[in-house]
Amino acid sequence: MKAHFAMFAQYNRWANQRLYAAARSLSDADYRADRGAFFGSLHRTLNHLVVTDRIWMHRFTGDGPVHARLDEIPYDELDALETARRREDDRIVAYIDTLSEPAIASTFTYRTITNPRQVTQPLSPALAHFFNHQTHHRGQAHCLVTEAAGNGAMPSLDLIMFQRETGIGLG
Repeated sequence: MKAHFAMFAQYNRWANQRLYAAARSLSDADYRADRGAFFGSLHRTLNHLVVTDRIWMHRFTGDGPVHARLDEIPYDELDALETARRREDDRIVAYIDTLSEPAIASTFTYRTITNPRQVTQPLSPALAHFFNHQTHHRGQAHCLVTEAAGNGAMPSLDLIMFQRETGIGLG
């Protein structure tokens, strides 16, 4: 399982770099426009991803920034948000690198945000959710970029493209 999650940590960083490059190509008005996505705009969606990654990383490690709301906007400017994203991606890769197979098979306990309560669950499915959640909202962000600037503005974020480009996960 470790190799699987290590691949997703690397893929996450790769996909975010591509997404942020596309976001930088938009006008500020297009970047901030409410286009009806779950969090409205690309700006709000990208902030949500940083916030939720930090929430989960705090749950996994006990370290890092603490956020109390899923729709929090800690960064108003794209440059600062991108810097935070890169730091978080590096932190995710480093965390996954520290995990052993027994750790991945273990349980952990955390407190939920929207309906506050203690939850104990296996780490492995929580990591699967963590990476799936990122992919889910990056898909929304991909749509927001293409809606604003056309298909040519947004490169593929397909996992298979990452694997072909890097060789990670191909065997």
